[in-house]
Amino acid sequence: MAVLVSFDIDGTLEAGDPPGPITMGMVRKAKEHGCIVGSSSDRPLPVQQSIWDRHGIEVSFVSSKQTLRDVKSRFPADEYYHIGDTELDRQFAEEAGFRFLWMDDGGSKPWLAGGNNEDN
Repeated sequence: MAVLVSFDIDGTLEAGDPPGPITMGMVRKAKEHGCIVGSSSDRPLPVQQSIWDRHGIEVSFVSSKQTLRDVKSRFPADEYYHIGDTELDRQFAEEAGFRFLWMDDGGSKPWLAGGNNEDN
């Protein structure tokens, strides 16, 4: 089953400003489980990409939150998730047909659980 996971950055990922609870180890865990991963944030696309590059994580996409619908049309999957920290994240995710997870609930998914440190 193909799963696509989109991450907000600020307040969601540990590399955000402010840092969030989703570690880069958790993102790596999702990739190991075969998830299609990327980010959908308010940050400019080159800035998003530089965060992933700095952590050595190859992502399938970087996009703005407003274009989650385009991400969905580009990547066939059985399930689509956006993990974020604001009501605006939730709104854009649901409008695009994504399931929304609050950043604190992300670790409840088996494809993220157990990836809590940078070495995973």
